[in-house]
Amino acid sequence: RNDEIPYLRRQLGIVFQDYRLLNDRTAFENVAFAMQVIEAPSKKIKERVMEVLTLVGLGDRAKNYPSEMSGGEQQRVAIARAIVNAPLLVIADEPTGNLDPETSMEIMNIFSEVNKRGATIIMATHDKTMVDYMQKRVIAIEDGRIVRDDIKGVYGYEL
Repeated sequence: RNDEIPYLRRQLGIVFQDYRLLNDRTAFENVAFAMQVIEAPSKKIKERVMEVLTLVGLGDRAKNYPSEMSGGEQQRVAIARAIVNAPLLVIADEPTGNLDPETSMEIMNIFSEVNKRGATIIMATHDKTMVDYMQKRVIAIEDGRIVRDDIKGVYGYEL
């Protein structure tokens, strides 16, 4: 029902390929924004935002603006924002698409930890190296149809 939609959205975190950070806000403020929208108490916001920034390795960068951070750091802020409300489902669109291999691996390790903490991660990616390394469930879709569903899959397509 329409009145249930806002509550369902709270169970969803989204990580965009282009980060979609607010440039006039610090890392802390970007992440806190997701909690402010749901009217979380300020004390809880302060605690939780620092907890997730630390989880993604940016506890010491909370006061930095996006322009003061690398692409990998900006992606970590985007991940922190997506997980700050402890969603059941995180959707990530090409989260390693603009990153170097080492940073990509760090991002995948963060997603692995988020998954261990109970969130389901759905990731759209063309990053063969990461898919092959993670060996998680791979669902291949072509022309709107599922053509493959492997529990411990690999990329499966030549680039």
